[in-house]
Amino acid sequence: MAKHQTQQNRPRKKSKREKRVKFIVYLMVIAMLLSVFTAGLAIFI
Repeated sequence: MAKHQTQQNRPRKKSKREKRVKFIVYLMVIAMLLSVFTAGLAIFI
């Protein structure tokens, strides 16, 4: 049953949840880079 379901989902475009998860991952990475950058600036100043 699980195999049949995955085959059905492949041709379909990405669901809203998948897009949201990807967006959250990008947000986390950007936030991490910003925090590292600001911490580096704080050390130099």
